[in-house]
Amino acid sequence: MLRLAMAALVAVPAFAAKAEPVPSDPVAPDPKRLIDAQVMDDIRTWMDSEVVRLSVRTQNARYGALEQAKIDELDTQWKTEREAVDKPLIAATLSNPLSVYLTRMQGQSAGLFVEIFVMDDKGLNVGQSSITGDFWQGDEAKFQETYPKGAGAVFIDAPEFDDSLHIWRAQVNMTLAEEASNTPIGAVTVEINLTELARRKLAMAK
Repeated sequence: MLRLAMAALVAVPAFAAKAEPVPSDPVAPDPKRLIDAQVMDDIRTWMDSEVVRLSVRTQNARYGALEQAKIDELDTQWKTEREAVDKPLIAATLSNPLSVYLTRMQGQSAGLFVEIFVMDDKGLNVGQSSITGDFWQGDEAKFQETYPKGAGAVFIDAPEFDDSLHIWRAQVNMTLAEEASNTPIGAVTVEINLTELARRKLAMAK
């Protein structure tokens, strides 16, 4: 599990997630080159967990007949709670077993994963490692380019530069499917620290 992340722990300290400042006009790395088959296999290994699938199945059953108006209402509630003292929906989501598991996986990556979240078959968050900007992802490419396209679908988004951390980031998005039937049940997003990934690959190549 997490072979690339763990192998680099000796050569790369955990605080390396915050890279040194880069030039004012940095060149974007190629996420499709850096996020290779080994990285994808590592992600699939820890996502192939019963807590992941059970959590998504449970929410799919819970929200099975949910109409778009209610989805929008939940999304609005989430955004409102982000600025409020009382956060019942956010608190319930961040404290569930799946979120605890994803937070642990992010921590074990030692800076490689910036954020992880799992969505149900409507694009609603099921679990996450940190508070996302919204609760519903169904209108975004991370969901539209994965779950509706079936099992095995993978979408790697364009890289973005994070001015606060001075790192390049990119999201790996994939369909989550049942192991036995290969039936899609949801989607997964893992935001990768490309700056850290490039450093680890360079360290391992020496």
